[in-house]
Amino acid sequence: MLHIGNYFGAVRQFLKLQADGNECFYFIANYHALTSLRDPARLRELTNHLAAGYLALGIDPDKSVFFAQSDVPQVTELCWLLNCVCPVSMMAKTHSYKDKTSRGLAPNMGLFDYPVLQAADIVIYDADLVPVGQDQRQHVEITRDLAGKFNLAFDKSFDKGVIVVPEPYILDDVAVVPGIDGQKMSKSYDNTIEIFLTPKQTKKRCSQIVTDSTPLEDPKDPEKCNVFALLRLFATSEELAEIAAKYRAGGYGYGHAKARLCELINETFAEARQKYDKLLADPDYLQDVLREGGRKAREVAEATMQRVRDAAGIAMHR
Repeated sequence: MLHIGNYFGAVRQFLKLQADGNECFYFIANYHALTSLRDPARLRELTNHLAAGYLALGIDPDKSVFFAQSDVPQVTELCWLLNCVCPVSMMAKTHSYKDKTSRGLAPNMGLFDYPVLQAADIVIYDADLVPVGQDQRQHVEITRDLAGKFNLAFDKSFDKGVIVVPEPYILDDVAVVPGIDGQKMSKSYDNTIEIFLTPKQTKKRCSQIVTDSTPLEDPKDPEKCNVFALLRLFATSEELAEIAAKYRAGGYGYGHAKARLCELINETFAEARQKYDKLLADPDYLQDVLREGGRKAREVAEATMQRVRDAAGIAMHR
């Protein structure tokens, strides 16, 4: 489910790229989900919820190609070909694999190979730029390395390389959003505040944000407070200054800050939540959007795969 970390860390920037007239490909990574999810009904449900969420927040299928990853089978074919030029040591060094296994997630080949599938997701659409925050830069560097290795191995008859080597498009205004426990907000850490909660559910989640035990009447340091860090995302600069002054003066409790954060979240996403509910009530429309997006994505992916297969000597005997 989409949470406010997804919005400020990615979706907000996706909407800007879309508005600026770029040719954008956005997808629901349901193949990636299989590294840890074992419930097919739940996966189908989550796919629908994510489709409704992205559309409600502003992804426009008439301006961007929006689809489900599994509707482009060419991507797993390309993943295998990239695997054949990928050093094992490269995967063993990835931050995400080491982090997730250190937290107790059972390692499997899907989790280990996750960055290669990510690379296939990128290069199969001849992407020139990949919008990422600094914390995702390593994955783009892996993609560039794998594209380069493949081209070096197989581009004997291609002047410009079989695969386009993309550049990272670093989103400088990407916010690092803390979760309710102070770590980076992530579903893996179960510390998210989801966007499409009810106001009552949002209030409950905000109340669970971890704070210290400073008494209500005592001064507090806003720069060390998880609640204030989240308020930065929603409040105006003027209101932030007022709240910071209240923190330092004392008599302003964390409960007050949590209540204001809840109000701002509910106000910010009120319109999107209404759209989301309407979209979820029309699953046929969601399927139509994903089906058409998948068709567009497959056209581009197949053109790339024709080059890749030719270069590697893979024949399609049809």
